[in-house]
Amino acid sequence: MSIDVAVFGVMFVVVLGSSIAMLFARNAVHVALFLVVTQIGLAVAFLLEGAYFIAAIQIIVYAGAIMVLFLFVIMLLGVDRREALNEPLRGQRPLAVGLAALLAAEVLYVAYKGSDLITTGGGSQALQDLNADPGNVKALARVVFSRYLLPFEVTSILLVVAVVGVMVLARQMSAISPVSARSGSSVADKEEAA
Repeated sequence: MSIDVAVFGVMFVVVLGSSIAMLFARNAVHVALFLVVTQIGLAVAFLLEGAYFIAAIQIIVYAGAIMVLFLFVIMLLGVDRREALNEPLRGQRPLAVGLAALLAAEVLYVAYKGSDLITTGGGSQALQDLNADPGNVKALARVVFSRYLLPFEVTSILLVVAVVGVMVLARQMSAISPVSARSGSSVADKEEAA
C-alpha cells in the first residue's frame, strides 16, 4: 500500500466523519468548524490528484475567507436563538427533496462518465494534455483575467456589498431594541413628571 492510498483513506474518514458530525451538531459555530475540517480534507484530496491550484483556492477562499464570513454572520446574528420550524412556503420540503435527488443524479452521472465529459474520449492521456504546458493555472488565469474579467469583478463587488449590507442590517436591528426601550422609559418618566 502506497502513502497516497493511506493519506486518501485517512482523509476520507476525516471528511466523512466531519460531514456527518456537521449534520448532527446543535451549535451553529460547531457546524461551521466541522465544515472547515471537511473543506481542508477536500483540499488534501485535490493535492493527491495533482490539482495544486484548486487545493490552494479551497484552503484560501473556502476554508479561509468564506468560513470567516460564515462565523462572522453567525456571531453577529446570535446563535442562541431558536428558529421556528414551520414552512413559510408551501411545498418547500418536497421541492428541496426533488432538487436534492436531481443533484445526486447529476453527481452520479459525472462520476460514471468521468473525464469523458471534458474530453473526447482520450481518458487519462487527455487529462495530461489539458495539464501540459503552460499548465492549468496559467490557462485558468489567462481566461479569468481576460475573457471573464468583468463577471469576476462584479462577483467580488457583489460579495463586498453583501457583507456591508449584513453589517448595516445587524447594526439597525441591534440599535432598534435598546433605543425603543430607552425612549419608552423616557416618555413614561416625562408623563410622571407632568
